[in-house]
Amino acid sequence: MKTTLLLAVVALFSTAAIAQSDGGLTVWPKGVPPAGTTRASFGDGFAMMISHRDGNGRVEVHQITADVMVVQSGGATLMTGGEVVDPVTTGPNEIGGSAIKGGVSRLLAPGDVVEIPPGVPHQYFIEKGGQITYLLIKVTRK
Repeated sequence: MKTTLLLAVVALFSTAAIAQSDGGLTVWPKGVPPAGTTRASFGDGFAMMISHRDGNGRVEVHQITADVMVVQSGGATLMTGGEVVDPVTTGPNEIGGSAIKGGVSRLLAPGDVVEIPPGVPHQYFIEKGGQITYLLIKVTRK
């Protein structure tokens, strides 16, 4: 899996690190975080980041976190549901795998909004030479 998190690999930033002077409002003009910001973590199980993929991903299952994505550019095929092949624990409340058996495929394009509930296996497939960039909002239930 060749995944590049354009703006989400560096340290987590608190709301204060990117808050505007108008009451703590966080603004990412045109979907782009302010310079020097890679990710906004808001506490209470809510974070957002810009993600970029230019290759196929492995299967992911977030057991207590929902992903909400807004596709900004490019495209991908998203496989969801079904059964994880070769499941392994990749972190706390996270499972990975090599493939999905019996899932459903859908094409993603700019403007699409997708919510992947906790516990749903998902995997991204990118055409050779293609890419996808999306705003990713993570909501973790307590």
